[in-house]
Amino acid sequence: MSHSSTAVSSSPIEGQKPGTSGLRKAVKVYLQKNYTENFVQSILERGLSKIEVSTLVIGGDGRYYEKEATLLIIKMCAANGVSKVIVAQDGLMSTPAVSCVIRKYKTNGGIILTASHNPGGDADFGIKFNTENGGPAPENVTDKIFERTKNISQYKICPDLNADISKVGLSTYTVDGKEFSVQVIDSVLDYVELLKEIIDFPALKNYLSTGKRVLIDEMNGVMGPYAKKVICEELGAPQNSVVNCTPLEDFGGKHPDPNLTYAADLVTEMAKGHYDFGAAFDGDGDRIMILGKNAFFVTPSDSLAVLAHYLACIPYFEETGVKGYARSMPTSGAVDRVAKARIKLVLRFRQVEILWNLMDAGRLSLCGEESFGTGSDHIREKDGLWAVLAWLSVLANQNCSVEECIKKHWQTYGRNFYTRYDYENCESEPANKMMANLNAYVADQSNIGKRFTSGDKSYTLRKADNFSYTDPVDTALVKTRVFAVIFSDDSRIIFRLSGTGSSGATIRMYLEGYESDPAKSEMDPQVVLRPLIDIALKLSQLPELTGRDAPTVIT
Repeated sequence: MSHSSTAVSSSPIEGQKPGTSGLRKAVKVYLQKNYTENFVQSILERGLSKIEVSTLVIGGDGRYYEKEATLLIIKMCAANGVSKVIVAQDGLMSTPAVSCVIRKYKTNGGIILTASHNPGGDADFGIKFNTENGGPAPENVTDKIFERTKNISQYKICPDLNADISKVGLSTYTVDGKEFSVQVIDSVLDYVELLKEIIDFPALKNYLSTGKRVLIDEMNGVMGPYAKKVICEELGAPQNSVVNCTPLEDFGGKHPDPNLTYAADLVTEMAKGHYDFGAAFDGDGDRIMILGKNAFFVTPSDSLAVLAHYLACIPYFEETGVKGYARSMPTSGAVDRVAKARIKLVLRFRQVEILWNLMDAGRLSLCGEESFGTGSDHIREKDGLWAVLAWLSVLANQNCSVEECIKKHWQTYGRNFYTRYDYENCESEPANKMMANLNAYVADQSNIGKRFTSGDKSYTLRKADNFSYTDPVDTALVKTRVFAVIFSDDSRIIFRLSGTGSSGATIRMYLEGYESDPAKSEMDPQVVLRPLIDIALKLSQLPELTGRDAPTVIT
């Protein structure tokens, strides 16, 4: 059957500026007339160098509006002359799997429909563009997309092309006299095939067969089918080892952010002592929280450092070697100590999404961030299930528990005590005023050398600035709006406004202090860091400006 494309008049809509995590807005915003169409048209015109010969991957985390958006994008790809789309069955594909598929099939990029760890249902939606290396579009690409949204006058669509994405297979259509193909795949198979090239599955299966029990909470996100396939079918764990594994449009009412607050059910179950290893995923599968027996919590910063220390026990890295490590700037310096001991490169960035070019350049093997994301150079995205298997590989190799592994690490390297306070959905104006005040503080270099005292602790200010760095590949200077205070003992206070929410402002406050004395390594971070917390709140005037007397989430 032959189909014809149609050009539909439109006009610019304000606020369609994507970040490296895509364009995240409330569902009601995306449902406005032409909102989705305008943004997708801009991606096709500015994200792709040659639309007519392009192949695109499409997948998403299953949240509300994802399937409708998938079918809409297919119609728009057809009308714009895209040669082929590779789409996940029923539109369900994790973010790590999208990166895997882009790289495996050598496509020109992909569109991911997700708002990651943001709530689903009628709450939030997002569209993200990944380039042909499998990673999030860099800023120079997202800027072009944004510029196009500001002067768009029409979008193209093939309204009567109704692709069936419920069944795996290839369908071919004629659109405006040209061939257009839709290949529906089972992305779980492609992704698991890749993991088997990296991880020693037989060794992990043998490890779990010794009676080790795992509990993986999918939070009703997209990773359920992937974890069922790997943990239960491939590694032989009981079926009830994976829970909440059916992807739901509203995530079953859960907030798919894998932390101690929103994954409380997993924490409660792990606290009973029946399971040796626990993990919780976010909605699209790129973030993971790790717990040990009795709900022993592993901070993302410590998780990254431990994986860095033992990375060579994973077959993939035995073969490729460990090239270097990277962390987001707010992530603790625990991995730096591993790098220093191993004489390996460690790089610090605003966020891990902007450093995949270093992997392309062969300079980086492992990266992570304190917001529960960890990744390696097997793809160009963070990868929660890979992190789970990497951790199980370490435990099997060392024949120890999660808690024993972490405490051994502290004994070896000392402990970077660390915590993060999230103040979610603050009013934007007072949040911006707080950051403006902090920026003014940074500009006044007479503050250097000042002493801050709280309780029995005193700190001397060594440095205060907005974090910036030079990209090691293209030597570009990257400036950020991350406010950092560093004291003479390397203790740190960091503030930033998060760009991952769809409304209001989320203020993130990070605090870090290092302790080399092994006798003090098991103290409560909230007790150890209390003086820094008090100083940070006083310095920022956060309670006075925002009216918040407590954070929404403490990590």
